[in-house]
Amino acid sequence: MKKDIHPEYREVIFHDTSSDVKFMTRSTISTSETMAWEDGNEYPLVKVEVSSASHPFYTGKKLFVDTAGRVEKFNKKYKK
Repeated sequence: MKKDIHPEYREVIFHDTSSDVKFMTRSTISTSETMAWEDGNEYPLVKVEVSSASHPFYTGKKLFVDTAGRVEKFNKKYKK
């Protein structure tokens, strides 16, 4: 493989802000935030609004997520 052309593949903590669930997996996503994990090490932190912990398909619960007024912007733009 060529050197220095692939992104860094590392452990990353994802934090689902709507259900306050955190999980660690490997990813190439870049972020400037870090967080201490249960093992005492610091890992990059990525905040997400919806994950399998809060998505209605996986939880079976209805959840309305309005991020920064997207619904209002859509209605305002396409309302006649």
